[in-house]
Amino acid sequence: MSDPRPIGVFDSGVGGLTVLREVIRRLPGEATIYLGDNARAPYGVRSDDEVLAFSTQSLDALVERDVKTLVVACNTSTAVGLGAFRRRYDLPVLGVIRPGAAAASLATRNGRVGVIATPATIRSHAYFAAIKDENPALEVYEHATPALVPLVEAGELSGPTAEATVASALAPLVGDGATIDTLLLGCTHYPLIRPLIAKLTGESVAIVDSATATASALVELLSVDRLEAGDDGGSPIHLQLTTGDPGRFADLAGRLFGAAFPSVEQVELGALTR
Repeated sequence: MSDPRPIGVFDSGVGGLTVLREVIRRLPGEATIYLGDNARAPYGVRSDDEVLAFSTQSLDALVERDVKTLVVACNTSTAVGLGAFRRRYDLPVLGVIRPGAAAASLATRNGRVGVIATPATIRSHAYFAAIKDENPALEVYEHATPALVPLVEAGELSGPTAEATVASALAPLVGDGATIDTLLLGCTHYPLIRPLIAKLTGESVAIVDSATATASALVELLSVDRLEAGDDGGSPIHLQLTTGDPGRFADLAGRLFGAAFPSVEQVELGALTR
């Protein structure tokens, strides 16, 4: 029996579009609703209480639209609130940290994994714990990179300013004497500047992001829970919601997907402070 209801995908801003892109690629018959809380991004410099409150508002909005599963495509929200979300909602909730950690654990050759993420994600040590769960023998080096999310949200994905910002952010992990051979991008915004990161790390460092791994986990989840849409011959609908400027969101979404996104809607999530 098929379930045509959409998959709900949430992120603090545009970063989760990297996850959405992989979900659509892996599950072309599934409808999706994406919500980016761009008006209150970035989450990574906020308190845990703020992150939990804002994330819950956004996820509630998706649930009200009758989604069949929730993908928390925000590392900060996953780190702070995944357990709370799973207790709150009577439907499957998938985060991005566990799939990414598993992929990084498989990728490393010398057992030294670097993780870059927002301050809130690093503060939680969620990636450290998840990687250690996969392989306790691995060495994990966490580093907060708060300047990168604002860079992506501003649409500065290339150029001298972006290159300098990325170089400064990554210096502690990829400078002289660095020994990591795998770098985990612990924020879904970061794949949008992956070319700049790869240029700095060089070919000797494998770059892993959670988008592909999360999409793979979602495929399995839908199969196990018998939530697949099936094939009715119709074209699935993909709706994007943002708390910010729909035009700006649509522009960046178009640059990422290489196609126009005419169905971006602005939503209001309540009176919580920005």
